[in-house]
Amino acid sequence: MKGIKRLATHLDISIGTVSRALNGKPDVSDATRKRVLEAAATLGYVPNQSGRALRKGITGIIGFMIETGTKTSVDGDTFFLSVFDGVQTVLARHQLDLVALLCSSGENPHEYLRRVVDRGFVDGLIISATQRHDQRIDFLADRQLPFIALGRSLTDRGHAWYDLDFEGLAEAAVDRLVKKGHRRIALAAHIDDVNLSYVLIDGYRAALEARGLSFDPTLVLRGTPDHAGGYAIAQSALAMPDRPTAIVLANEVMSVGVYRGLLEAGVRPGREIAVIGRNSPHSRFLSPTLTAFDTSLRDLGIALAEALLATMPAYQQSYPQGAVRKLWPLHLVAGESDAFSPGQ
Repeated sequence: MKGIKRLATHLDISIGTVSRALNGKPDVSDATRKRVLEAAATLGYVPNQSGRALRKGITGIIGFMIETGTKTSVDGDTFFLSVFDGVQTVLARHQLDLVALLCSSGENPHEYLRRVVDRGFVDGLIISATQRHDQRIDFLADRQLPFIALGRSLTDRGHAWYDLDFEGLAEAAVDRLVKKGHRRIALAAHIDDVNLSYVLIDGYRAALEARGLSFDPTLVLRGTPDHAGGYAIAQSALAMPDRPTAIVLANEVMSVGVYRGLLEAGVRPGREIAVIGRNSPHSRFLSPTLTAFDTSLRDLGIALAEALLATMPAYQQSYPQGAVRKLWPLHLVAGESDAFSPGQ
């Protein structure tokens, strides 16, 4: 038995009385409530969640929008899986559920998001891959749907966000390489308009100039954020007449492709060129070991979820921090891939 109508028929009382008893309304006697609850348990009554959600105006669902492509499908990227685990850890405290909203690489992200919101599918959203100017932020702010962004944008509506500290990554990587004698340091950046590339390049430029080195735009090598993109960047770096002595990667998937491109050309990471990247399950098996930036993505997911709930009136008492806007730290784990120093 699943329907409330059948439960009412079995008990020979009205549907309204059964409904009020199940929902803990005060105008139902204790004896009737006990009778209804015992019958519901015995007969396997299952409430219609979609009907409840419609009546209450909530869904109990939080959406996490990501854009699919070779990074998430072909290359087996685990970045979002780790973040998802942290997000759901928080949502489970409040009997909320997480749904991954997968926007195809062939679809406009703004149009995809508009369709999801128009359907009233979620109570709140986490968006990622923020663009330099991001229509989604204006749209969600105008619709007054609670949301948080994983990534900054020049589109600023006073909304909550967390972003990885790419400026800190650039500063630490350049500082480490300059101290080893490097002067031609290449930077791998995304080929699209994702804002993290702008932030990364600005941090890279500032780090170079703070150490008396000129910014050379030809050393900013752009590629897709996947294995193939890393492979192409290695080829581009090696094809330069005055090739770089070091490469910095801010993407956690590219390192496998970079290693493949270098080794195919007979150039050994850590011996003839220095490489600093981002840690991932794949990079841990590279040889020589990758000097890489690491962080707890599960903890990032926990922070994202708590910051989102802080923007939702029903949960603000539990999370009174207001609109969070913070950089998420990355720490460097030394390996062997940047052992090479020019002039050795």
